[in-house]
Order: sequence, then structure tokens, then C-alpha cells
Amino acid sequence: MRLAEVFQRAVGGGASVRFSAYDGSHAGPADAGVSIEVRTPEALSYLASAPGELGLARAYVTGHLEIIGDVYGALKQLSEISLREVPWGERVELLATLGRTRLGTKIEVPPQERRLRGLRHSKARDREAIAHHYDVSNTFYEWVLGPSMAYTCAVYPTAESTLEEAQFAKHDLVARKLGLKPGMRLLDVGCGWGGMVMHAAREYGVQALGVTLSRNQAEWAQKAIVEAGLSDLAEVRYLDYRDVRESGFDAVSSIGLTEHIGKAKLPAYFRSLYDKLKPGGRMLNHCITRPDNKQPARTGGFINRYVFPDGELVGPGHLVSLMHDTGFEVRHEENLREHYAMTLAGWCENLEKHWDDAVTEVGLGRARVWRLYLAASRLGFERNNIQLHQVLGVKLDGTTSHMPLRPEWLG
Repeated sequence: MRLAEVFQRAVGGGASVRFSAYDGSHAGPADAGVSIEVRTPEALSYLASAPGELGLARAYVTGHLEIIGDVYGALKQLSEISLREVPWGERVELLATLGRTRLGTKIEVPPQERRLRGLRHSKARDREAIAHHYDVSNTFYEWVLGPSMAYTCAVYPTAESTLEEAQFAKHDLVARKLGLKPGMRLLDVGCGWGGMVMHAAREYGVQALGVTLSRNQAEWAQKAIVEAGLSDLAEVRYLDYRDVRESGFDAVSSIGLTEHIGKAKLPAYFRSLYDKLKPGGRMLNHCITRPDNKQPARTGGFINRYVFPDGELVGPGHLVSLMHDTGFEVRHEENLREHYAMTLAGWCENLEKHWDDAVTEVGLGRARVWRLYLAASRLGFERNNIQLHQVLGVKLDGTTSHMPLRPEWLG
């Protein structure tokens, strides 16, 4: 069996994918919409040594494997099982094929792959993990995220809404769930480039403090706050949420931070946020989750090695239980996974629109990491491999919640 056929069997592939290899072999229909090229023996070696998504990612990031056409479309056509783990039979055949190609050189792990040292989820290691992903280039993020600079799931009022309209709607939904009113104090942990902080200050007259472990984000956000004339209400600090000294906030928002906390640290995380609130204050937790807790957290795949070091996802039920056990009364919960698939489609489109500039800014390897990561994440939300949940809790004032009889934000 020739190389293209071996590779096709290893990773699967629908009727719309054509495979070709450096030995001149081909597999799949000639008129396929997407083509996967195995350009060197190293591509097979990556897949054989780290079967599944990690091996494919290494081959693609280094350019030993190329996808001609839409990356999302290609991933959608591949076998979901093989993206996680190449079956043993196909793996043995790959190894045999490698032997025939007499590949004698050891392959190197791509430099974009990151393994952290030190105590997991210590302040120093968390700072390093955040810097790896977020301190890439603010210019690069401006191209990918668009003017909102919101790097979290948007909320689409309609299927025709633009990404910017949907990001505004997301921030406004959080604000309304928190019951923000002029004069209130908001703490936004893991605030990114300050989108929620500025929205709360501009649209609701709230005194808003945001904290982030990314120096690049904090510098960008503070400049944006000044330019928007919001310095009297909004502030973003380069600071670990655990080091915020103020308390007595009327509301706390956590939009996209929980994924970085680590399962073992979640009880302390929720306790910290609970302690920051005054009685009757609300907390909104917005984060990516697994669909269940049946499988152990995966820590060695493509996303963990290349994108979010030390990231851990838990099921929504686990989060709700922890919030309850901390003392929050949970008042509302919803899953927005379809909205995140749409958000990622918008980011994919932005990246392709600025592809040449992005490569110049961050390098080809990192740009390819992002192209693969955004497409794979979009597919993950569509296939319900991952979800996005918002959970609203309140710190009771005695036995009083100060919540409306019916959710006002649903109107």
C-alpha cells in the first residue's frame, strides 16, 4: 500500500478529501474540495510517534503536512475517532511504512509547543501559562478578534448578527444578569483587554476594576480606557485575581478565566470571588466546559501543549455544585455552545483575511497553530465535545436574594 493510502486509512477521511504524498501516490477523489499533502517522511513520523491530534498538529505546524483549502472543512471530513487516537492496526502500518522509507533522523518537537515547569497552578506558573498565550502580540489579536478585542464567546441576537454586534450583546447580557446600575462596583477577573470593564463603565455608569495576568492585555486596556474617556470609572491592573485587596463589590464577572484555574483550585477560586462580594451581590461565571465528567481531564493534547498550557475543563454540573457548596445560591444557567461555534467562525474568517500580515507579525509556525486551533475548536463546539456555560449566583443577604421574580434579561 502506498503512502497516501496508508495516511488516509490512519486518519480517516470523507468523500471530500484527497490525500497525496511525497512518493507521488494519491488517494481519494481527484475533485475533492480539500487536499491533504504528506510532504515529507517526518509527517508520518510525527503521526506514528504521537498518534491522533497531537501528531497531526506537529506535522501541520512544522509544514511537513499541508492542508490545501479550508482547514475547518478538512478537519470536519476526518474521522473524529482518529483525531483522538489512531487505531493500533493503522499505527503499526504507519511504523512499517516508516521503516521502508528508512527515516533515520530524530524528529524535533516544534518550538511552539510549551511544557511548563514548577508547581502546577502556582502564581508564577499561572503567569507563565497566561503569558505564553496572551502576550503574543496585541496587533495580532486585533486582526483576529476585531475591534471589540473580546476573546470569549459572543452572544448572537440573530444568525445574521455581526461578530461585533454579538460581542456587545454578550457584555450587555452579563451586565443585565448582574443587575448593574450606576454607582455600583464591579470586579472583572481575567478581564482580557478590558471589554467588560469598559462596557460596564460606559453603558451602566459602574465603577469597574479588571485584573489580568497578561501584561500586554493590561497595557492595551489601560490605553483604551484613557482614549475612551473612562478613566474616572474603569481600571485594568496587571494582577493575579488572588491578589486583589479590595472587597465589598456589588458584582463579580469571570468571563473565560475558570478554564485556567485547574480543577483542584476551583473551590478556593469560588471562595475568593464569594468573599469579594457584599451580601446580595451577584457573580456571573462564563466558561468553557466539558459536556460531562465521565472522562478524566486531558492534559497532553494539542490545545494544552500549544494554546492553553495547564488548562483544565470540568462539566457544568461540577461548577454548579462547587458554587452551591461555596455559599452561592445559583439562580440561572445556560449553555451557549452554538454561539461559540459562530464566534470561532468569525475569528477564523478574520485570521484568513489578515493571514499574510499575521505570519509577518508572529511567524508562520504560530500562525499555523492559530489556524488549526480556531478551526478545531469550532468543530469541537459543533460536535458537542465542548460547551460554554454561564452560571449566575448570588451571595444571599441573610435569606434574601434581592433577585427579580423572573429574569429581567430574557426580555
